[in-house]
Formats: sequence, C-alpha cells, structure tokens
Amino acid sequence: MFTGIITDIGTVTRVEARGDTRLTIACGYDMAGVDMGASIACAGVCLTVVDKGADWFAVDVSAETLSKTAASRWQQGARLNLERALKVGDELGGHIVTGHVDAVGRVESVEAVGDSHAFRISAPKSVAPFIAPKGSVALDGVSLTVNTVEDRAGGVILSFNLIPHSAAHTTFGDAGAGDAVNIEIDVLARYIGRMRDVAA
Repeated sequence: MFTGIITDIGTVTRVEARGDTRLTIACGYDMAGVDMGASIACAGVCLTVVDKGADWFAVDVSAETLSKTAASRWQQGARLNLERALKVGDELGGHIVTGHVDAVGRVESVEAVGDSHAFRISAPKSVAPFIAPKGSVALDGVSLTVNTVEDRAGGVILSFNLIPHSAAHTTFGDAGAGDAVNIEIDVLARYIGRMRDVAA
C-alpha cells in the first residue's frame, strides 16, 4: 500500500533478461533500513526487493507486468519515481495507491501556467469510467488531482496541474508530449465499478 507521495527518484542501472527481467535501481534510500522482500513502488508499480546494496536495490519484473506498463520505464538509464510502502501511523498525504497499474496513457501536452505546468494526458477507454474531475489518479506512482476530463471516442483526456515542488521531486519535471505514463485508477472507483458490473 502506498500514498502516491514520491520520496526518491531512482535510475535503472542494469537490465538483465532472465526468466523474468531483473532491474538494478540506484537510489538515495538508506538500504540498511529496507528489508529483503520489501515492496517499493517504481513508477507506480509495486515491486519486491530481491537484492540490495548500500545505495541500490534489485527487483524482478514479470512478463505480465512488462505487458501492462510503460516499456520505457524498464530500460537502462530510465528515471523512476520511487515510494516505499506505507507504514501504520504514517501520514496519508496523497490517496490510497496499490501499485497495480490499470493502463498506459500518454502525455498529450504540457503548458506553463504561472509557476506550474498544466498537463493533458490521454487515457484508454478501459479506465475512462473511473476518472472524474476533482477525483484522484496515480500517474507513474504520483498522486494527482484530476482537473478536467474530456470524453473522446477512444477514451478520455484528463488534465492536472503540476506545482514546482512536484516538478522538482518527480520525473514529471522532465516529462514532455509523447511520453508514456502508468495509470492507476482510484481504488474506491475500482470497487464501485465492480459492484456496478455485478449488479448489472
């Protein structure tokens, strides 16, 4: 369980093709305080620490995860938003994030608005019913408030504002049009959608 409040930006330093894909990720965490088997959200994907050093950790990324997430996140040199798992008693500063990606979207545009930046993100039809204005969404693991939603034939365009602090402490500070993003819908919307489907 996570909150969508990013606490570090990691860099993929090694990619190994095994039965699964093993990534080595350099980070700023004190890894002495991270147990083997701990969960760390990497670009919004909940992954398990399988090896570690003083300033790095390794995770295994399954074929299922690779098929459902932005491919650009799993390449050498990729920068990843990181968040350690929520502990009981921690401040819930964002919203409840599970680290289970629902779809891949794309940055359509980024426009400076005052000191902030307005992003427009295209999302596929599969997640369109679960995205609402002033609702929450996790993009590459970052908890964000949706400003507007525009329905399109193939899905939706959602918008959000990125304040300077978030730009400086997440990979969205370097994002541009055409970039892929991992999308996780709000967990409450997920369950309401399931209830609707079962009742239909």
